[in-house]
Amino acid sequence: MSNVISIHPYFKVKPGKLDAFKAALPPIINAVAAEKKCAYFDFFVNDDIVYCREAYFGADGVLEHIANVGPMLPSLFALADPVRIEVHGPAGELAKLKNSPLAGLNPVWFTHIDGVKR
Repeated sequence: MSNVISIHPYFKVKPGKLDAFKAALPPIINAVAAEKKCAYFDFFVNDDIVYCREAYFGADGVLEHIANVGPMLPSLFALADPVRIEVHGPAGELAKLKNSPLAGLNPVWFTHIDGVKR
């Protein structure tokens, strides 16, 4: 497995705030677009649940991302509550994040076992 770490946050948008939540995304997406270690960063919606599919090359990429968008998160959290955050990756890379600001969001950590390698 590579050193890729994927993060899977789910947000429950507060009643009547979906349009405001969507309007808050472009500045965040634009900031992430400049991150060299971001593999992908996408948002999906199902009713009042918004899911962000994101991945980074190594723990360093995740830490760069947190430093970049961390200041923008309080305004997003005013519109939606994080209901679940998963972090998936190789054990060595996850270990580098367990004492980072990401850990303060109480994610569920998934350690890679095996899979298809290309």
